[in-house]
Amino acid sequence: MSRAEYVVGVDFGTLSGRALVVAVEDGTEVASAESVYAHGVLTDALPGRAGRRLPADWALQVPSDYVDVLRHAVPEAVRKAGIDPADVIAIGTDFTACTVLPTTRDGTPLCELPAFADQPHAYVKLWKHHAAQPQADRINALAAERGEPWLGRYGGLISSEWEFAKGLQVLEEAPEVYAAMDCWVEAADWIVWQLCGTYVRNACATGYKAIYQDGRFPATDFLTALHPSFGGFVEDRLAQTVAQLGDRAGTLTREAAAWTGLPEGIPVAVGNVDAHVSAPAAQAVDDGQMVAIMGTSTCHVMSSSVLREVPGMCGVVDGGIVPGLWGYEAGQSGVGDIFGWFAEHAAPAYVYEAAAAGGMSVHDYLSGLAAEQVVGEHGLVALDWHNGNRSVLVDHGLSGVVVGQTLATRPEDVYRALVEATAFGTRTIIEAFVGSGVPVEELVIAGGLARNSLLMQIYSDVTRLPLSVVGSAQGPALGAALHAAVAAGAYADIRAAAKAMGSVRKAVYVPDEARARAYDRLYAEYVALHDYFGRGGNDVMHRLRALRAEASREEREDR
Repeated sequence: MSRAEYVVGVDFGTLSGRALVVAVEDGTEVASAESVYAHGVLTDALPGRAGRRLPADWALQVPSDYVDVLRHAVPEAVRKAGIDPADVIAIGTDFTACTVLPTTRDGTPLCELPAFADQPHAYVKLWKHHAAQPQADRINALAAERGEPWLGRYGGLISSEWEFAKGLQVLEEAPEVYAAMDCWVEAADWIVWQLCGTYVRNACATGYKAIYQDGRFPATDFLTALHPSFGGFVEDRLAQTVAQLGDRAGTLTREAAAWTGLPEGIPVAVGNVDAHVSAPAAQAVDDGQMVAIMGTSTCHVMSSSVLREVPGMCGVVDGGIVPGLWGYEAGQSGVGDIFGWFAEHAAPAYVYEAAAAGGMSVHDYLSGLAAEQVVGEHGLVALDWHNGNRSVLVDHGLSGVVVGQTLATRPEDVYRALVEATAFGTRTIIEAFVGSGVPVEELVIAGGLARNSLLMQIYSDVTRLPLSVVGSAQGPALGAALHAAVAAGAYADIRAAAKAMGSVRKAVYVPDEARARAYDRLYAEYVALHDYFGRGGNDVMHRLRALRAEASREEREDR
């Protein structure tokens, strides 16, 4: 009797990394372990008691936290699985994106060099670092002026979250860092580099986050027009080898084998993005299936046989999710983060006391109260822009709004309105796709928020779609493991691996017609606010942000 074989998938999220041990034969999840990033997300200051203060809209990370996941979570997951490490035949990874860092030619992060330890631009720029919005605005304006053919593939706008805007910000604000930077690396590719010693770009992040279309990046003359010293950005600082999803990037080095406890020489899969890798994990590899990976933010991905230009989408890439289909991406910059902000900073003490008395979290307590309401009972409508808007407006200078509050408004009212606002944001995205000729017939939910039954039913009612749920609590890690199995040759391609190893529970939530009609009325109010504040009717959000930035500069100068 042959011995069972396993693969390990490692999901690098916003706050932690999770390792999952999966049986190759049928996708059975044997064990998992988590490693919380010691430094978390840096939004206020660099590490250390005297760490340099950070301006508004910055979000950085420390790359050694990622290596700690390999050192701790992977061997712990294998230990808990009770398997022989020799039976692990490959490892795969996924990462948040666009999470990017500057390194030397051998992959050393610049922030680990003494000369740059106190320079913010030498650190990892997390996906939700939005301080490069001015650079993104110039990229978009120039691309539109020149009629760049790739602009339509990104819904007409390039995000401040992506590689070129962040790279241009480094050049303009810290030219000494830019000069010392040999490589501008997606963290998804950097962690693979640490595992196998080979630096290759993955086709997913390269297509969606690095403006790589039809086999090429933006032209040198375009980059030079942005800044005379930016013309060599692609040739000098971006790896030119782009590897396809499911390919083998290399094999596990001796050093990485010592970190992970896995056999030296096993295949390491090409890197991937957490959202996109979740689609095969949910067996969502056909037309009409949109996957919403819901966590701190939400990323919406789907594959289609048709190529269309969808306003405000984050990109469409040939084979960006599965081979042979066009992979689409859209998203919301804040979802779970918004609920977390409200619970932490706006919920009063009596809510915490009541939740504790009931032995539940604040989120569960507020969700329970909100679930007792009928649609519209709270008299509120909100905009889900507390972390800016990723789709369809692509403007991270926007901010959140709650309309209709009175002295009778209670915390559960606002909480429900915020949940509904995120559902309205998803409906806005779906309508943009459908209106552009890309049908959406099913919404598949992955991520931790799928556990909230109130949220899930609201999403189904608002979108009028059946909601399926990925059958794994670790959807991205399962997807990474699935790609590892392909890289090891256990399956011919990602579709075959998805069919054998993926997991989904179909139509767990279905829309209620009466609630859906009521939500149509609320959604109309959301759209009116959306267009008023987001499409030029009132620029107050940008003016307030400018005032905040000015005050922040003055405060730093006073210090």
